[in-house]
Formats: sequence, structure tokens, C-alpha cells
Amino acid sequence: MNRRPASWRCALPPLLRYPTADELEARAAALVARHPRHARLRRVGTSRAGSPLLLLSVGHGDRHVLVVAGPHANEPVGGATALRLAERAVADPRLTEGADATWNLLLCVDPDGLRRNEGWLTGPYTLGRYARNFFRPGFLEQPEWLPDGPDRATLPETRTLLALQDELRPFLQCSLHGVDVGGGFVELTHDLPGLAQRIAHTAARLGIPRELGAYDTLYWPDLGPAVYRIPPPRRGDLTAAITEAAVDSTWCHPRRHGTVTAVVEAPMWAVAGVADASPPADRDGVLRAVSRTLRHDTRRLHRVLARLRPHLADVPEAAHLLAPIDDYLLVCPRLADAWDPDTDDGTGRSLPPMNTSHLVALRLAGRRLSLRTAGLLHQLVTRTGGDPAGVLAELDRLVDEGCADYRDGCAAHWIPVGRQVEYQTRVVLAAFELAGRRVGAGSRSGEPGLGSEAAVPMHRD
Repeated sequence: MNRRPASWRCALPPLLRYPTADELEARAAALVARHPRHARLRRVGTSRAGSPLLLLSVGHGDRHVLVVAGPHANEPVGGATALRLAERAVADPRLTEGADATWNLLLCVDPDGLRRNEGWLTGPYTLGRYARNFFRPGFLEQPEWLPDGPDRATLPETRTLLALQDELRPFLQCSLHGVDVGGGFVELTHDLPGLAQRIAHTAARLGIPRELGAYDTLYWPDLGPAVYRIPPPRRGDLTAAITEAAVDSTWCHPRRHGTVTAVVEAPMWAVAGVADASPPADRDGVLRAVSRTLRHDTRRLHRVLARLRPHLADVPEAAHLLAPIDDYLLVCPRLADAWDPDTDDGTGRSLPPMNTSHLVALRLAGRRLSLRTAGLLHQLVTRTGGDPAGVLAELDRLVDEGCADYRDGCAAHWIPVGRQVEYQTRVVLAAFELAGRRVGAGSRSGEPGLGSEAAVPMHRD
């Protein structure tokens, strides 16, 4: 089946930066206005602050794909990817009529959180600007989370997502995430044979390192390089769930419909070391250093917070910033103990075998936690209208040290937004083709695969 002629192509300008929540809505509306027979936009829910939760659908097939963008407020690449996927689906009938498919793209499941990132969202993109303007809500305020308890879906955004899953019964759900510093990887609820090879090809073409020992998946089985199996949900206390990243979530809810969920992670700043699968020269020495640094930074952050907290009673939005700060400071010492080869963290579980990529990922993760906490505390101070606790200089040192370690110690370098989006788009299209084959709807004989270079031309920045 041929693609539609050039006149069908979307006239939206390419994205060279991350779109804001308002721009996501405007660009989706523009696409629908150009292609009203094939695309439609509807409000499917309302956020806690009253923002619309918008679903952009392309095609009229009986088999549904659900793409969830913006599950984490500081990971805006997914919104841009959702728009790119909609443009591809409008332009290429193999993605819709040829596969009897409808693409349903939830443009941003946490628009309130996305708006709180607008201090860095549109650039310029530097590590320091990102850290000082970063926002991500507390763990229990994240829409994909399904905590224990009788009323598990407490957030309206979560209820909207669950309702969509039950309405659409998608054969594929893709949750679009971003890695601030590191590499790309995918987490799957069901194996998709061949996906690891597709990712390797795409990553090589676009210069994206594959994360071969992701921190999030430290205890999860591998399905191939940079592809990990999401374990079945298991109950546990909040801290255990956070530190293990093995929680019941909206990723697993649609299992009852036979849905394959793919969590697609695309990096903002790349670190080549996450792709190094070689044996480490001194595993325990690196782990001790990572744990020691995390403990040291955590003590500094605790001291800052103790001095600052009495001055926050009248600070707008203080509760929104304190929730993730308290979460991070709860988790940091537990992770330091879990990673330290000389410390029993109380779980009775030893660290799995590790290569160099695992150690690089843990170093990045430790820095990430302390840098995020310092950035959120920095925002709290600036919102006081001054520096009543005299902590701003210490927070600036913490932020600058973390950014320097990423930049100089880990050789982190920025990936242009267009390339991030193209990488994530290609991985989703590969998952679409392979999940379609899994349910007996593979590509026509003799046609190029939807995830191949012929079907998915490379975007150049």
C-alpha cells in the first residue's frame, strides 16, 4: 500500500523545542482542521487544576493503539512525539487503514505538572537551567501510579487514563517517558521479539546511546539489549515500591484486555557510558563511591531543608514543591544502603551481576536524586522573595557540582529535541508493527516494515 500523496502531508512546522501544554493543544487542533475526515480531538477528562485532558485520534480502524504522553511532568518529549506520530498516521495509510488501526494519543496526562516546567521547557537547554526550574510532583501525585488502598485511582488524571484503557481495549499501549541524563531503553509487559534489534538500528542511526543497565530495571529480566520485562505487580510499602521501581501501575491495568504495554524512554542528555557492557574494573569501589556521595549530598540537603522549612508558611505552591523533596530525601539513604556492598539494607536481597553500564547508571541516578532535590529547594528559596534562611549559596553549589559531574565527569551532551522525538517515534512504530504481528496482523508480504528506514525516514535537525 502506498503512502498518501504529498498533498495529504501535515503542514505543521518541525519541532525544534519542546511544546508547552497550550502549544500541544494548538498543534493538535491545527492537524484536525487540515484533516477532519481522518483526525479528531476530544476532551476525555480534566486535571486537578482544571486543564483539559485531550485525546487526538487518527484513523477509524477497529484495533486501537493508546499513546500516553507526559506521565512525568519533567519529561516533555512525549508530547512532541505524540504530535509526530499523529502526522505520520495521517500521511501513511499503512498505519491506519492498512492495519485496521486507530491511533489514540493522549497529548499530556499531567498538564498541570508540565506547566510548572515552563521555566526551562522552551530553552535554552542547559543542565543548570533545567535543574533550577525542574518540577515533578510527589510519587503519589503521578498519574501512572496506582497505590495500595481501597480507592487506588485517587487522581482525576489516573481515572481518565484507566477509563480510556477500558474503553479502547488497545492491543498496544505506549507510555512515552524521557531520561534526563543517560540513554534510551524500553520496558515491556510482554515480549516483542525483534524489538531489541530495531532499537539498536535506530539508536545507531540517530546517535542515541542504549542504556544497557538501567537503574529503573536493576532487578528486572532482560528481553534483549536495552529492553526489559516489567514484572507482575506486587504489593509492598511505599518506600519499597519506589526504590525497586516495581509497582502496580496503569502499565499493567490493561493486561485484562490482552494489551502489550511499552514504556519508551528517550534521553535528553546522552552519556555514552550507559552503553558500555564491559566487565567493571572495580565494581565495589564504584558502588562505595556512589553510595558515599549520595549520603553526603543527602545530609547537606537535610540541613538546608531544616533551615528553610520555618520560612515556608506563606510561600505559594510550597506544598507542591515539598512533597517531592520529602519523597527524595526519604528514598536517598535507602538507595545508598541498597547500592553499598558493605551495608545490609534490610531487604535480604543482594545486588545482581553488574557490568560497567549498570555502574554508570547508578552514578547518574544518585546525582539525579540529589540534583532534583537541590533544584526544588532552590525554587522554594526564590519564591520566598529573598534568602531568609541564608541557604541559596549552598544550593547553588549543590546544583553546580551536580551539573559539573554530569558534564565533565560523565561527558553528558545535549541531544537536539528533533532527534529525541525521531528516536522515540521510530521505537513506537517498531513496537506497533511487532505487537500487530503478535495478534496476527503483521505487515503485508513484500512491504517494508513500519519500523524500517524505508517506512520511517530520518528527521534531521
